Amino acid sequence: MPELPEVETTLRGITPFVDKQKIKTINIYNASLRWPIDQLIANELKNKVVLNTARRAKYLLLHFKNGTLIMHLGMSGSMHIVEQKTPLQKHDHFELVFCNGKSLRLRDPRRFGAVLWTSDDWQEHKLLKSLGPEPFDENFTGEYLHKLSRKKSISIKSFIMDGHIVVGVGNIYASESLFLAGIHPTQAAKKISLNRFNTLVKSIKSILQQAIEKGGTTLKDFNTPEGKPGYFAQKLQVYGRKDLPCTICQHPIKHRVINQRATYYCTHCQK
Repeated sequence: MPELPEVETTLRGITPFVDKQKIKTINIYNASLRWPIDQLIANELKNKVVLNTARRAKYLLLHFKNGTLIMHLGMSGSMHIVEQKTPLQKHDHFELVFCNGKSLRLRDPRRFGAVLWTSDDWQEHKLLKSLGPEPFDENFTGEYLHKLSRKKSISIKSFIMDGHIVVGVGNIYASESLFLAGIHPTQAAKKISLNRFNTLVKSIKSILQQAIEKGGTTLKDFNTPEGKPGYFAQKLQVYGRKDLPCTICQHPIKHRVINQRATYYCTHCQK
C-alpha cells in the first residue's frame, strides 16, 4: 500500500506538470473506486486552473479557486503524467487533461483509491479533520508522543501507526523506525520513557526522509509518476527479512502479526 513517502514522491512528480495549469477536460473511465467518483466533478473542474498542489497524510490535494480535489492511491494506486494521446492502460480510471498537452491519470488495479471533491474548507473534510500532525511538523516531538501514550496499553507499533496520533507511519516504516530506535514493537506504549520517545521521533523522521529520497518503497504495485519503482526497498533493515541475519548483530530477524499487520524485528537489538 502506498504510504506517506510514496504519496510525497507522487506529489513531487506531478507538481511540475499540473501546478498553475488549466484543465481542458476530465475523463472518468471507471467511477467505481472505494467511493464512486461523482460525475459532477467534471463540471466543477472544466476550464479551472490548479492553484497549487499539496499533501495531507496519504491524501493528494489539488487546490482550485472553487474547491479542492482530494485523491487517495488506495492499496495499489499510482499516478502518471502522460501525453494526451498515450493509449489507456487497463486500470486507468480517472484522467485530468490539461491545456499544456499533458494528462494526469490515476491507475488503480484494486480500485481502493478515491477521487473526491469539496467546495468547502478541505481541512474540515470528514476524512481529514481528525488526523494527527505530520511527522515532519515541529510539534511532532517525543514529548507529544509521551504525553498521549501515558494511558495507552496498546503496542508501541500500533500506537505510532494510529493516524489520529501521527500520520504517515505505515506498516513498513513503523517496523523500520522501531528497529532504528531499538524499541521492541510489542512494548506497551505507556511503558516507553520520554528519552526513548525522543529517539523514536528522530528515527521516524529519519526513516521517512530516507524513503522519500529513494522514491518510496516498491514491494508490488507502486510506481512513481515517471513509471519507476521506489528504491527504499533495497534499504530495508527488518521488514520482509524473516529469518535473515540482522544487519547489526547477525541474529535472525523475527516475524509476528501485531494488530493484523506483519511485523519484523530483532530480539537482540530491540528491547
